Amino acid sequence: MSKNTPLRHLAIIMDGNGRWAKQKGLNRTKGHEEGAKVIHDITEYCVNHPTIETVTFYAFSTENWKRPKIEIEFLMKLLDKYLQNELLLFQEKNVAFKAIGDIKAFSKPLQQRIYDVQEQTKNNTKLTYVLALNYGGRAEIADTVNRLIAQGKTTISEKDISSALQTPYSDVDLLIRTSGEMRLSNFLLWQLSYSELYFTQTLWPDFNAAELDEIIQHYHQRKRRFGGL
Repeated sequence: MSKNTPLRHLAIIMDGNGRWAKQKGLNRTKGHEEGAKVIHDITEYCVNHPTIETVTFYAFSTENWKRPKIEIEFLMKLLDKYLQNELLLFQEKNVAFKAIGDIKAFSKPLQQRIYDVQEQTKNNTKLTYVLALNYGGRAEIADTVNRLIAQGKTTISEKDISSALQTPYSDVDLLIRTSGEMRLSNFLLWQLSYSELYFTQTLWPDFNAAELDEIIQHYHQRKRRFGGL
């Protein structure tokens, strides 16, 4: 492992569930179901990785509300079921769950599920698992600045913003996006300033721990300069 490229914070844009289902002649919801299984497998990989401290998954963006109502309703039910099932994994593997984004837009029962899982896992220390829900990077930055102003800050530094974000764990070291799309889609815009980016053609339901391991090995071959030489 290169000393220049330690991997502490991994972020993933999980893309391609709908296209995966379409290619197989299935309903889009089947793609989301299969995608949820992949999150479980990748979480287990991250728990066992020697240096990863935080993994952040982009699950539902502020723009995803534009999707058909029936698909959104399915996603909300799937999220509730997923969190209920994954709580056992979080507790067994010493994983702390954290949601970022404006979850007040969700139903009261789903909000309660999210809060309950966060509360029950808050003292776990092996891995911080972050799920971005109704999340937008620009909104996070704007909300952070407004909170700092409300606290009486008249001059706001980069350090102030970094420490007050919803994700003050660390900047992202490596961002992976599946499905061949090469854009950030308003995800962790502040935290990705000096991240290494990797785009794979693999659709999310076909992604697995073996490919993740290959990507991480590729990441360790890179030399991160952070603006220097």
